[in-house]
Amino acid sequence: MSTGKPQRRFSRRKTTPSRPRPANPKLVLLNKPYGVLSQFSGSNDEQTLKGLVPFNDVYPAGRLDKDSEGLLLLTNDGELQHKISHPKHKMTKTYWVQVEGIPTETALQQLRQGIELNDGMTLPAEAFIMDEPMNLWPRNPPVRERKSVPDCWLCIKISEGRNRQVRRMTAAIGHPTLRLIRAGIGKWLLRGLQPGEWREEPPVW
Repeated sequence: MSTGKPQRRFSRRKTTPSRPRPANPKLVLLNKPYGVLSQFSGSNDEQTLKGLVPFNDVYPAGRLDKDSEGLLLLTNDGELQHKISHPKHKMTKTYWVQVEGIPTETALQQLRQGIELNDGMTLPAEAFIMDEPMNLWPRNPPVRERKSVPDCWLCIKISEGRNRQVRRMTAAIGHPTLRLIRAGIGKWLLRGLQPGEWREEPPVW
């Protein structure tokens, strides 16, 4: 028989306790070489992170495409990984980008204001022409350059992490990316690391 009182409903969903922070937090900065997957497993003919760092308890904070080079952060701290990789934290990522042709100021302004991609408008970015990075290592295999077409280097800073975003941004202004190197994530920088080299830094708590 109904009493006329609202029935209280109880959720059967169980809440999972948050994972405790590790007692020995690690943050590893790696210069990921070209052609290496940003993961520790792959098929027999694929190069992975396995063997590049001497730790078996760290995992990438974010991703870097196989055909891109540069800074990849690895950590054993899930909370730090979330802060680095989740879009809501808008951590700035700095890229050195070799592009085909020489973009005009108008083209660069498009990147600064936000540009329409097939998955929507990008957030405003920093974008300017820079000199070739100092002490730049050769890429293996080398970049295929056309002698009849000049190229230049751009510095692009974004706070998003869409799939192949920087490549799509430069293509949208008519300057395909030839080489892409991530130079920084937030306050963490390559700072002299050569391909395959790593260093450990104190994690931010």
